Amino acid sequence: MGTMNHLSFGWLTPTLSYVMACAGAALGLRCTLRALSATGTSRRNWLLTAAAAIGSGIWTMHFVAMFGFSVDGTELRYDVPLTVLSLVVAVLVTGFGVFTVGYGAHRGRSLLLGGLTTGLGVAAMHYLGMAAVRIHGGIEYDPATVGLSVLVAVGAATAALWAAVTIRTMAAAGGASLVMGIAVTCMHYVGMAAVQVHMVPARTDLGGAAPMQFVFPLAVGLGSFLFLTSAFVALSPTAQERAAYEEATELTIEEFHPAGHSGRAAA
Repeated sequence: MGTMNHLSFGWLTPTLSYVMACAGAALGLRCTLRALSATGTSRRNWLLTAAAAIGSGIWTMHFVAMFGFSVDGTELRYDVPLTVLSLVVAVLVTGFGVFTVGYGAHRGRSLLLGGLTTGLGVAAMHYLGMAAVRIHGGIEYDPATVGLSVLVAVGAATAALWAAVTIRTMAAAGGASLVMGIAVTCMHYVGMAAVQVHMVPARTDLGGAAPMQFVFPLAVGLGSFLFLTSAFVALSPTAQERAAYEEATELTIEEFHPAGHSGRAAA
């Protein structure tokens, strides 16, 4: 059995992965909250942004954490199609969860269904990402620990969606994001605790791409997307702010053109 190390770079990778998980959760919560106060196309667009934020945040957290994973006696490479598929699964299943909450008629049922689906999607993303790992050997899993990681994922997803539809203040949303970052990061490391590696003498070169060739640039790109989108959402006005601006504009027009308004009223 190969000796594994989850902290090859010390606490740098767990810390960075936690930051990415918090960033994705914070942006996703904010966008879902915006969606619930919007209607029509605006609601759909906010939910799509929330799905992209949460899904890409979880995926980036996973692969940033994986930079600290090493196995003695073998290099690690990644199957590119499976790695991309894990990202697509994360975004699509998260999207199903937030749309279930965003459009569900029954809040409690929507939360349970959305949390279950999103949690299973997070777990699927994790184990698809692990299936993409190529080493000189085989990877097996302890079933009980895998089951525990799935339960953590479902609990974390349900809590995130509950927070998205319940929390109304920025301070509370920030606290919820920090808690969600812990939950998602815990799910990752619980899942990694299930891993058992059996080494096989190297006979051929490993296929796939090295982490620095493919995964690192993609993770940096998604991280940049999260922070840029966060800045956009933070600067964009809320529905209440837009309504207040429109009301102020109407009052200003009435102040400068009272006769015109009186004439129209009389007509």
